[in-house]
Amino acid sequence: MKPARIAVICIAAVSAIGLALVVRAMGSSSGEPVAVAAAEAPRNMAKVLVAARDLAPGQRLTDADLEWKDWPADEVNPAFITDGSVPVPTAEKPDGEEKAEGEPAENTTVARVTRAATDLATGGAKADYFGSVVREPILAGEPIIGRKIVRAGDSGYMAAYLEPGMRAMAIGVTVESAAGGFILPGDRVDVIVTVELGDNGDEGGSQARHASTTVLQNVKVLAVDQSTRADDDQQTVVGATATLEVSPSDSEALALARAAGELSLVLRSYADTAGPSGRVASAPRAQRAEATSVRIFRGGEPEVVSVP
Repeated sequence: MKPARIAVICIAAVSAIGLALVVRAMGSSSGEPVAVAAAEAPRNMAKVLVAARDLAPGQRLTDADLEWKDWPADEVNPAFITDGSVPVPTAEKPDGEEKAEGEPAENTTVARVTRAATDLATGGAKADYFGSVVREPILAGEPIIGRKIVRAGDSGYMAAYLEPGMRAMAIGVTVESAAGGFILPGDRVDVIVTVELGDNGDEGGSQARHASTTVLQNVKVLAVDQSTRADDDQQTVVGATATLEVSPSDSEALALARAAGELSLVLRSYADTAGPSGRVASAPRAQRAEATSVRIFRGGEPEVVSVP
């Protein structure tokens, strides 16, 4: 190789090395890399309804049991309950199912506003879940999901609402036999049976007599018809049936009383609900009345008199 060509190659190599050093020096005077990590964009946060404390099965939810918790919107499970203020992922439709005609696209502003308004009006309000019954254990901070609670009106609500060991039994009522409709779900009542006594007079003689006795006392009214909770401004509930919470033995006594005569519900005061609940131990008044009824003849005419 000629000396001139070798000189040219050496000069070119030195120039390339020098250019690389200049570019490196221009990139960062302090020696730090030129590339700077881009700041992470803020994430949208949704409000998710969670348990404020550990919840046990059978517990009825109150305001103190629930709270809203900030949750990344893109990580919200469709089963979670949100306040509807931030769009969250929705459950995907099964394969092959087409979007309904007129349904808005997911990414449009109209769709997001519509979805938020719907959630806010239905599943978004925390108060809508007050009175629901816990079906499975829920830990503090755990999101509330539908399969772990039973809301009023849902299938299985009454079975979850019952206290352990208790039974639900319905009896027929009227406005007159249910305190004029002022008995509401959650109230405490006494159950009175009125029976017709056997005719102790002569054949075709004296009029039929009746006796009443208290069968059950201080029992809880679970529902009137299918209403398990009265509205906030509702003062009366008129229905054809009342569902009572009774023990297994009390349900037998109530069934026997229902077959024996006419049942009436007597409303108890809130200040008088701390006493014993269930079957009354005293003997039926109807039996005592029959045992103390005597027949007196006056001027040859029989007369039946009940001795107290």
